[in-house]
Amino acid sequence: MPGHRPSAGGRAFRSRMENRALFCHNRLMNASNAHNAAPSRPARLWPRFCIAGGLLVAAGGLMAIFQQAGNAFFPGYRAFSKGLEGALAALSGIAPFSLWDILAIPLAIALVATFVFCLVKKRSLVAWLANVCIIVAAMLLFLVGAWGLNHYAPPLSDELGIEIREYSADELEAATAYYLEQAGALAAQVPRDEDMTLERQDFHELATIAGAGYEPLSSTYPLFEGSTAPVKELLVAGEPLLYSGHTGIFWPFTGEANVPSNIAIAEEPFIMCHEAAHRLGIASEQEANFAGFLACEASDDVRFAYSGYYEAFCYCLNALAANYPQRAQSLIETAIGAEVDPSNTKTYGARLVLFDRYCTAEHYQAYEGPAEDVGVAVNDAYLKTFSEESGVKSYGEVADYLIAWHLK
Repeated sequence: MPGHRPSAGGRAFRSRMENRALFCHNRLMNASNAHNAAPSRPARLWPRFCIAGGLLVAAGGLMAIFQQAGNAFFPGYRAFSKGLEGALAALSGIAPFSLWDILAIPLAIALVATFVFCLVKKRSLVAWLANVCIIVAAMLLFLVGAWGLNHYAPPLSDELGIEIREYSADELEAATAYYLEQAGALAAQVPRDEDMTLERQDFHELATIAGAGYEPLSSTYPLFEGSTAPVKELLVAGEPLLYSGHTGIFWPFTGEANVPSNIAIAEEPFIMCHEAAHRLGIASEQEANFAGFLACEASDDVRFAYSGYYEAFCYCLNALAANYPQRAQSLIETAIGAEVDPSNTKTYGARLVLFDRYCTAEHYQAYEGPAEDVGVAVNDAYLKTFSEESGVKSYGEVADYLIAWHLK
């Protein structure tokens, strides 16, 4: 019996079935090969997190080494830090405004925009987070390596040749009275309005003077050699910074010393010098306060000299009030109770100093609130991380330096 020959339609059907089977086989093979050849996406991201972790470990390692053997790296490290920050200040000085203050806005927008992009396009948020972690860790390592290790420098008192010890109540009271007298002698010479409140000065003029404020000291104390770039005004972050309980900030990434334009008038020159001191590698807050005082005292501008003595008096008075409140009260009552005679610079000037202190406190009352508590807590944690055990209280410990300077 002759064999049956399939029809043309049957051959076509069988061909389609064979092609489909081959296609499915190829897809299965490709999927299998891809699975064996490439790791899953989370697995590919682990190296990025490892890089971020490595950067953090490096930062922590540097801090641990300097904490244990910091003296071995100074003054060499401070010279390196001053040179680097001075170069950054020169570069950022091309802009008449605080560079980081302005650049922070587009950077924040970019951070949010990339996050939203990942959500909308269903991209991996883990990958986004890994990249952010690398950037943040790299910034922290730069912060520590370029400037933060100055927190482990030998005491400034050693380089200035003054002795810091425990002082008696009489010594503290005498220093407080001395700085009140010095501030009082200049109080009437500082520009004032008709109601005797201090007159707001041109920010950029003061900022230029403060930037170069350590030059007179550098011939006697080489540690004050360094950048003379002007202090910069915070145009965007100024008010938020004041609400956070702070009156200035040094930004190591750009070498910029920054101050809000709306800080209290009496302390403006002093705070500018304080922030400029950070750029010279003086990281400790109490030592930056003392350096700021020295720069103001050495200035031939009465606005700076007054601001320095005014702040010195305030810090000493705060220390006196905290430890010997009756002595502090007696000193204030003596100054207030003195006869008002404008020709007597000692008594009249002292009253002006106390009036400026009242105006300063009133000025900052508007910025008190929850944001201040958060800001102070963050700064306290930061300072303690770098072994400033007193945290934000270290600002007031400058009184020990001021007493020693008075007794020198």
